[in-house]
Amino acid sequence: MKKLFALVLAALMLFTMVACGGTADNETTTAAPDDAVAANSDLAYIKDKGTLIVGITDYAPMDFKDENGEWTGFDAEFARAAAAKLGVTAEFIEIDWANKFFELDAKGIDCVWNGMTITDEALANASVTNAYVKNAQVVVMAADKLADYATVESLADLVFAAEDGSAGAEALEANELEYTAVLTQTDALQEVKSGAADACVIDITMANAMTGEGTSYAALGYSLELTTEEYGIACRQGSDLTAALNDIMAELKADGTLQGLADEYELTLA
Repeated sequence: MKKLFALVLAALMLFTMVACGGTADNETTTAAPDDAVAANSDLAYIKDKGTLIVGITDYAPMDFKDENGEWTGFDAEFARAAAAKLGVTAEFIEIDWANKFFELDAKGIDCVWNGMTITDEALANASVTNAYVKNAQVVVMAADKLADYATVESLADLVFAAEDGSAGAEALEANELEYTAVLTQTDALQEVKSGAADACVIDITMANAMTGEGTSYAALGYSLELTTEEYGIACRQGSDLTAALNDIMAELKADGTLQGLADEYELTLA
């Protein structure tokens, strides 16, 4: 009898262990997909840390510092409005433009939001939002020389400067024009102002804001456009942040926020 009782007790214990083990396995299997979704969601990652880290350069009128040293401009205000709709705070980090996609992949930043031209390179290295502002790459030089350089062919012997990795640099390369690479578009303007370069190629948005009467580059101007293009925001490849920003962009267009900013900074919405 004792032997029979021991066998029954052992069987019951074995059944209980198997049942418990089965429950644990089922719980793990059920939880894993949710964990995986959260781990692969850029949006969840950003909301969890409470900040949207925006990669920028000093580039008026898109991103520049005001008299208090705070970042402002079309893109800075746009980014803050979008971050508020996501329930997070926008933080701005000045980056080396040539390394923007590396910074993005390494999670040093969450997006590139700085008048970034939508190019084949951008589309190959990032998930890019819908276009939001129209732009062009223009040749900037001394205003009194503009009439002498009205065609691409007339530019052949000029010494150029352009921001490294920029759409301006790409435009020069596409037209087989040599240039010196500098860190920022502002540096390219300074090269022309100082006489180190005959001309530079920068975004028309910056040329409008920073050249001509009443600016720091009053003696410079532009007339020749090498390309026409549009700006977009770069997120990590496969990021669900892209779709979220597209939705927010549509909302801010519909309620007039983006048009108000475009009017303030003299830009044309895409």
